[in-house]
Amino acid sequence: MTRHRLRSMIWKEFIQMRRDRATVALMLGIPIIQLLAFGFAIRLDVRHLPMAVYDESRTQESRDLIQKLEATGNFDVTRHVGSYEEANRLIDRGAVRAAIVIPEDYARRIKRGRSTAPQLLVDASDPNTSQNAIAAAQLVGQRKNIEILSSLSRAPSRVETPPVDIRVRPLYNPALKSSIFIVPGIIGMILSITMVIITSMSVVRERESGTLEQLIVTPITRGEIMIGKIAPYVLVGYVQLTAVLTLGHFIFNVPIRGSLLVIYVVTFLFITANLGLGLFISTLAKTQAQAMQGSYFFFLPNVLLSGFMFPREGMPVLAREVGLLFPLTYYLQILRGVILKGENFLDVLPQTGMLLLLALLFFGFSVQRFQKRLG
Repeated sequence: MTRHRLRSMIWKEFIQMRRDRATVALMLGIPIIQLLAFGFAIRLDVRHLPMAVYDESRTQESRDLIQKLEATGNFDVTRHVGSYEEANRLIDRGAVRAAIVIPEDYARRIKRGRSTAPQLLVDASDPNTSQNAIAAAQLVGQRKNIEILSSLSRAPSRVETPPVDIRVRPLYNPALKSSIFIVPGIIGMILSITMVIITSMSVVRERESGTLEQLIVTPITRGEIMIGKIAPYVLVGYVQLTAVLTLGHFIFNVPIRGSLLVIYVVTFLFITANLGLGLFISTLAKTQAQAMQGSYFFFLPNVLLSGFMFPREGMPVLAREVGLLFPLTYYLQILRGVILKGENFLDVLPQTGMLLLLALLFFGFSVQRFQKRLG
């Protein structure tokens, strides 16, 4: 008798699932789409980092060193600068991820059989990316030493110091600690997940219970209803931001080199963009299950393509372009720039402008869709 009741209950759920074809399509289609998309997009071997060159030597020997660095595939020379300070500024702004500094006496010391020390500046805010760059530069130095020693007919055992000693200077995260890179990313992820999922679920829940229709017949406009729905979550987002920043600083020793005011101002745009996206999902979904599936469909590409876990430099061009549609991509660049590099508002102005644009678009789309869906 118990088996019969259980079998009937299971069969009823299958029938109900079959009737809800939209949810079944989401559950089966989302994993396949995401597997095919992210299987090609995610790459852990980061290559082709933009690199600046400050070549004081300007000789055939220095150009040969630069060519060997490019030949590894880990670096792409995008800028030639005229000073050490300019190279640092480009890394500060994120225009390049590394810079090679070749001293004026580089060629002369090599020809005399003396040691010379080019310097490689690396943006180490992302430890994984910087470690690959450091390893590639050191390998170039080793190969260059073998080449020079062979040409000088000098046995390596008789040389006290290597002819070319590439000295690496990791910037912003000298100890290459993963926590310094991860904590700012966690801030963005927590805000993104909370704002999108909770907002999309709350609106659908009210629609299912009938309370949303009751609000619509009141003198309040639909725009005011939506603003009222998201306003409490803005405060929740700021509480989350403050808690993670405080704990990250005191427990994980994450430095805060920039202005907190910049972070809090930009966070408002990020929260608004995600709340608008959550509201948009809620206008598409008919049930809470569909709202949850829609949120998860957004969640995975948001994590993988924004640069939270995997460096964007290693992704194909199409994947990088798709990642530009997510507010988290710009928010992470701002957070890591302000917290780790001490960037000011002008430095993050392009990313802030994109956040503002996405916030207006997502919120505008959700309001329009809300009117058409419930009008």
